[in-house]
Amino acid sequence: MTSKVGIIGTGHVGADVAFSLVTQGLCDVLVLVDQDEKKAAAQALELQDMASLTASRTTVIANDYSVLADADVVVIAVGPKTMLKEDRLEELAETCSAVREAIPKLIASGFGGVIINITNPCDVITQIVQHTSGLPKAQVFGTGTSLDTARMKRVIGEFFNVDPKSVNGYVMGEHGESQFVAWSTVNIGGCPISELAGEEQPDWTALESSVRGGGWAILQGKGWTSFGIATATARLVDAVLSNAQSVYPVAVWDETQQVYIGQPAIIGRNGIVKVLKPVLESREQALFDASARVISNAFNSTL
Repeated sequence: MTSKVGIIGTGHVGADVAFSLVTQGLCDVLVLVDQDEKKAAAQALELQDMASLTASRTTVIANDYSVLADADVVVIAVGPKTMLKEDRLEELAETCSAVREAIPKLIASGFGGVIINITNPCDVITQIVQHTSGLPKAQVFGTGTSLDTARMKRVIGEFFNVDPKSVNGYVMGEHGESQFVAWSTVNIGGCPISELAGEEQPDWTALESSVRGGGWAILQGKGWTSFGIATATARLVDAVLSNAQSVYPVAVWDETQQVYIGQPAIIGRNGIVKVLKPVLESREQALFDASARVISNAFNSTL
C-alpha cells in the first residue's frame, strides 16, 4: 500500500522533516505545500535531485492541496517570520492566523488522516488545528515535549556518562516555559537517577535549566532549530504509518485538563491510541496543572 505524507510549511523545520522522511525512506509520496510556492517547488526539486543517491524512492510533489485528499499524515510546520523569540507563546498571533488559513484548504481537499503539528506554540496551535479541522481529537496531536524529552536524555546522559538512548523518562507539560522534567519518571536501566547519583546529588534545578534552555541556546547561535524536531517528527510519522503502537511524549488532548498538553501516549495508525498518565509526585502534578492553565489561557485568547 502506498504511503503518502504532506508537509504544510517548508521553511527550516518543514524542509528538514522532508529531508528526514526522504533519506529514511519513510513514505512513498511526499507533498510539500507553502504560501511561498517558489520555496516549496525549490525544496521539492532539491529532494528530487537526491533520487539516485537514496536507498529508496520517494515521489515529491509541490504546491497541490488536492493530492492531500488520501494522505495518511499531514505535518503542520508553519513558522513565524522571525524565530528569535525566547517564549514560544510570543509567536501565537502570527502562527494562529497562518494555521487558520491553511487548515480549511487541507480539509477542503477531502483529507481525513492524521495531523501532526510542529508549529509553535505547539500545544495551543495543536488545539486550534483540531478545533478548525473538526477531526477527532485522537487524529490530531503535536510534537509536544518529544524534543524536550530528547534534550533531557542528552543532559542526563552527559551527566552520568551513558548513551542518551539508555535514559528513560519524560519532560511533560507545555512545549514552552512552563514545561518540567518529571524526575520521578527518569531512570537508567530501571534505576532512579537520584539513587544512581548517590551521596553527591547533582543540582537538579541547574540540570532542568539546561534542558529548558537548550533550544534557546541553539536559536541564538544559528537563528533556528530544526535537526532535533525534524528527527522527532520523522519518528512520529513512522509510528503512524507503521502502526507502531510506540510511546512518545506528545501534545495530546487531556480530558481532565481540557487542553492539548505534553504527556506520554501510545501512537498507532489512526493517531493517539491511548494517553498514558504516569503517577506524578504532588509537586510534579501541581506543575502539570499550572502548565495546563498557561496553555488554556493562551488558547482562550485566540477565541
